[in-house]
Amino acid sequence: MNHDLKRPSATKKVLSTHSVFGAPCWVSLTSRDQQTTEEFYGAVLGWEWQPAKLGDRFRVALADGTPVAGIAAVASMWQMAVAWTPYFAVPSADEAAARAQERGGTAAVGPLSFPPGRAALLADRDGATFGIWEGELVANWESWREAQPAFIKLHTRDAFDAAIFYGEVLDWASDRPGCCEVHYEGGEVVLRSRGDVVARIESGALGSAPDPAIRPHWQVHFAVSDVAACVRAAEVHGGSVLSKGSEEAVLRDPDGAQFTVTSRRER
Repeated sequence: MNHDLKRPSATKKVLSTHSVFGAPCWVSLTSRDQQTTEEFYGAVLGWEWQPAKLGDRFRVALADGTPVAGIAAVASMWQMAVAWTPYFAVPSADEAAARAQERGGTAAVGPLSFPPGRAALLADRDGATFGIWEGELVANWESWREAQPAFIKLHTRDAFDAAIFYGEVLDWASDRPGCCEVHYEGGEVVLRSRGDVVARIESGALGSAPDPAIRPHWQVHFAVSDVAACVRAAEVHGGSVLSKGSEEAVLRDPDGAQFTVTSRRER
């Protein structure tokens, strides 16, 4: 979702989901406590904050001046799960939501109008939550894409089956010019947009597992220069460490949202 909603200046090219359809275009966190969230991610990832036009409960995170992610402190008010969610660019949110439901997915929220676009929160047929966005992309979105501060991976029951679902919903590997390419490499499904790897899908998740970290879900990875420093900061500021290695760690913020920090060298 485009949390920023700032109109680019007249001298900047306005990008929309029509030109990058099917690709991940944003990541967003639904949280409970705005101040705690800002303090935690500011300490762990060095983010600064910019107001968003959607209201006081919404913020855009900046890394070195580049928009990185959206934060919406509405989990309690809207009775939504605390979680990181990737959003995919679509030419029509209504058509994509309908396709998802026709193929066994569900629509949790929307599609709703959020000028200058429309958004919806969906789940695939294995229960993994994802969003779709139709409309203008956040200002400086090309800088976000070039910097690649965020990367997403779907942990699911069957990678091949999931690729078929998302391919049909998001027009992957279609005959449309500019569509995302799908490849099978090393047991994973790899999604490329304009030649760049933008997502991966891997099998092995358990749909009925009591631990939500094992059930099908999209995991958001953030590229960092020092994984160990992020781990220390997370522990000091009320988060927890689910797993850690020299190049990657899975963390949980104070509200319970799970994410991964990955060394830029490995990204």
